[in-house]
Amino acid sequence: MNGQYDFGNGPSRATLKGNKEKITIRLDADVVQWFRDQVRNGGNYQSLINDALKAHIKQGGQSLEMTLRRVIREEMQPGKKQVTA
Repeated sequence: MNGQYDFGNGPSRATLKGNKEKITIRLDADVVQWFRDQVRNGGNYQSLINDALKAHIKQGGQSLEMTLRRVIREEMQPGKKQVTA
């Protein structure tokens, strides 16, 4: 490998694709672990959390529990290709 690479003109920090906003959020460890467990065979747990929150917002009056259950059922369908971000 050549040791003469110049990254001086590169971006100063990573850029985010699309309209994502980087934030810091504190979640219970068991909640994060549950989402990580759902994507062990591929996928991104942060995207799964984002999808669950989006679905909850779209449902309006539906309880968060029911929304999460529906999103999880959809994600766990056999043969569904997991999307990674």
